[in-house]
Amino acid sequence: MNLEQRLERIAKILDDNKGEETETFDLTGKGYMVDGVVITTAMAEKHLNALLNFIKELKPDEQFLNVENSEEWIVADMGDILVHLMTSSAREKYHLENFLNDFKREEPETED
Repeated sequence: MNLEQRLERIAKILDDNKGEETETFDLTGKGYMVDGVVITTAMAEKHLNALLNFIKELKPDEQFLNVENSEEWIVADMGDILVHLMTSSAREKYHLENFLNDFKREEPETED
């Protein structure tokens, strides 16, 4: 399964379980720390944890290296993909998708 298919699979799971405004970012070759990012909005803290549990069902097809969480934001590190589960207030505060869109438009640095 290629990166695009994996990102779409994660996004579908999140959307099917009431994640809102799910966005995927293919950053392959952009020099970002991972190749793909998925962001979705959860309704509340309990919903954040429920969404995390739904994507963890992708094991063993996907690996989960680390999970960092707070009351408003969970980040699941899947190696080459980061999944950001955020409350609406965290998403509005950090505008992560704006940063990623800007990063996506930048040309990758070349080595001289």
